Amino acid sequence: MSKIKLSKEFINDRVKLALAEDLYPDGDVTSDLIQNNKIVVAKIICNQKAIIAGLSFAKQAFAKVDKKIKILIRKKDGTQVQKGSVIAIVKGRANSIFIAERVALNFLSHLSGIATKTNEFVKLAGKKTKICCTRKTIPNLRVIQKYAVRLGGGTNHRFNLSDEFLIKDNHIASSDIKKLVSMAIKYQRRKKITVEVDNLNQLKKIMGLKFNTVLFDNMSIKNLKTGVKLAKKHYETEASGNVSLNNVKSIAATGVNRISIGSITHSAPAIDLSLEI
Repeated sequence: MSKIKLSKEFINDRVKLALAEDLYPDGDVTSDLIQNNKIVVAKIICNQKAIIAGLSFAKQAFAKVDKKIKILIRKKDGTQVQKGSVIAIVKGRANSIFIAERVALNFLSHLSGIATKTNEFVKLAGKKTKICCTRKTIPNLRVIQKYAVRLGGGTNHRFNLSDEFLIKDNHIASSDIKKLVSMAIKYQRRKKITVEVDNLNQLKKIMGLKFNTVLFDNMSIKNLKTGVKLAKKHYETEASGNVSLNNVKSIAATGVNRISIGSITHSAPAIDLSLEI
């Protein structure tokens, strides 16, 4: 599995692009109206219960605009906060703070949303079942979104197509499931092999072959229980497909090792955060 590395250079590059998007071509024409160099103190406040994520990006946004801005972080990434909590205090020139405000809050709101939604699933699934993210991410933001998943207590699935073999329904529709698994085993190159099945007959065809994980896709609870019982002594088990906060507890109760959920990255609601002077 590729490791997530949030280096200073990476954070700087992401923030630089975000600021460029906001400031092209003429800068912040509104904040330029404030020319008195007034120093203000602002608070970043979380307006709902949440898991906070993305503070390094927010901090860099202010620093990138004005190195003289001072930021006091009150809550660390991965911290659960209550409504009304002060996340950070920002002190500096008013116009500089206003320029960086939206970029900083956008990173915080989005990543905190992912961490918070992930944590909701983690709590419902219990300690025996891992909650995993998928590749259903915003292009070029995958590494950041997967970082937020980890802060919410989730586990990262493969990062990209090179990380492991994942034989899915369309691969199977284009070939033979047993042949594909056998070929993956032959060319394994120390990579894990996961095989997706959507019925028990497919599982029975590949039982006995040496691969790592069976991914049960869109199965009923009844069939999932049967599949886990057949596979659990030989393979890691995973469930996916239409997982929600309403059914994740029932899915976890089947004994499946992990549950992969696309919505924790592609549909997590942003957390309501504000900057107030």
